[in-house]
Amino acid sequence: MSNPPATQYSISLQVTLENVPGVLGRLAESIGAAGGNIYAVDSFVAKGDVVDREIVVNCSSVEHQTVVVDAVQNTDGITLHDWWDRTFRMHEGGKVEVLSLCPVGDMDDLSMAYTPGVARVCTAIAEDESLADTYTIRKNTVAIVSDGTAVLGLGDIGPKGAMPVMEGKALLFKEFGGVDAFPICLDVSSPEEIIETVIRLAPTFGGINLEDIAAPGAFQVEEALKEALDIPIFHDDQHGTAVVTLAALENALRITGKKMADLSIVISGVGAAGVAIGKILLGAGATNIVGVDSKGAVYDGRDGLNSWKQWFAENTNPDAKQGALSDVMHGADVFIGVSAPDVLTVDDIDNMNPEPIVFAMANPDPEIRPELVVGRVAVMGTGRSDYPNQINNVLAFPGIFRGALDARATDITEGMKLAAAKAIAESVSDADLTPTNIMPSVFDRHVSMQVAEAVAQAAVADGVVRSS
Repeated sequence: MSNPPATQYSISLQVTLENVPGVLGRLAESIGAAGGNIYAVDSFVAKGDVVDREIVVNCSSVEHQTVVVDAVQNTDGITLHDWWDRTFRMHEGGKVEVLSLCPVGDMDDLSMAYTPGVARVCTAIAEDESLADTYTIRKNTVAIVSDGTAVLGLGDIGPKGAMPVMEGKALLFKEFGGVDAFPICLDVSSPEEIIETVIRLAPTFGGINLEDIAAPGAFQVEEALKEALDIPIFHDDQHGTAVVTLAALENALRITGKKMADLSIVISGVGAAGVAIGKILLGAGATNIVGVDSKGAVYDGRDGLNSWKQWFAENTNPDAKQGALSDVMHGADVFIGVSAPDVLTVDDIDNMNPEPIVFAMANPDPEIRPELVVGRVAVMGTGRSDYPNQINNVLAFPGIFRGALDARATDITEGMKLAAAKAIAESVSDADLTPTNIMPSVFDRHVSMQVAEAVAQAAVADGVVRSS
């Protein structure tokens, strides 16, 4: 099934039209016949016999962009001057920059911001290192660390290939949490090198967000850094995904009336995200979870399990179910997918219990497309923004770090993650909650602040805040 036209493949067209009736209609007809969807007309300048326009068209792929461009070029009365891919244009020069927080307009400013006045602050911090949290950027700065080994659905594309994602993450930290975050993409060849490098960088940052590091190395890196450092360490692919998944499930249960403890849950994908989802659901009261990887159901005693999958096996699948995904879907209440496209079938959905809940979160293509299960599920969610119920980490990580930094937390605990999930879920009121609206908008700035407040309170309750 081909993808529908979408913004991520949108193009801008700079065109001149003959200023006579029918030309604009011919242009729209040509674009539509080529499968493009006119998204916006950004400018209109009439110049006597001609009209200059900039038109935005959503396409379905890179190849489709050229089809639309050819159609425009071959339309009578139209001159195409230029066109560009809007996504690439947005990334030109990067997406973040460093801004100064204080003016340097005269010698007095310079003498305080830099030498000689800065020496007084340096000396104070050297005598009491906790002052760095007040008088340097550590107070509000997070490192976004990746080795580029597991970037989105692209796999191991290296540190430079990972940079646009990490820049985007920094943009979202600032936009939704007011947190200054900086991408740190490392050219390393082992988890040990990541660990060593981050430990050496840690004095600069108030927290570390690990991103797009392949499992099982991601588990090793997080575990070692949490042990070595006294600042919050958070692997968003694991815990951010887990937090928003729990929030979505809590609200889906409000709709169906089912109880967490009674659910039969199947998780497709037992990598970093799948293990973390299993862990947070167990902490929220789930009792019957079965994980499935490329080799089938994960159970205690299965050969070839790494230490993290072994933990998962020992704490889930109480009936020791075996077999492929289709085998364990019989009688399930909930499907959570963090795996691969199109691994779930309509027959699998039909074999679930009444009023099933399906979260197909593989990106960019889900485990099953929502249009295939209309009328078959009680609640459907994905990781995509072009379907209802987007289960998106941006609802979690900015607020989690905002709360952790505000509380001067030394760790991010399971209690803080549960508090974040609860805050996200509760931000959808009973009046607004529907089967197609179980998650708040990622553009609702109040959500991050609610998450931050809940996380800060949980940090105090869990005893992981600095006293000085």
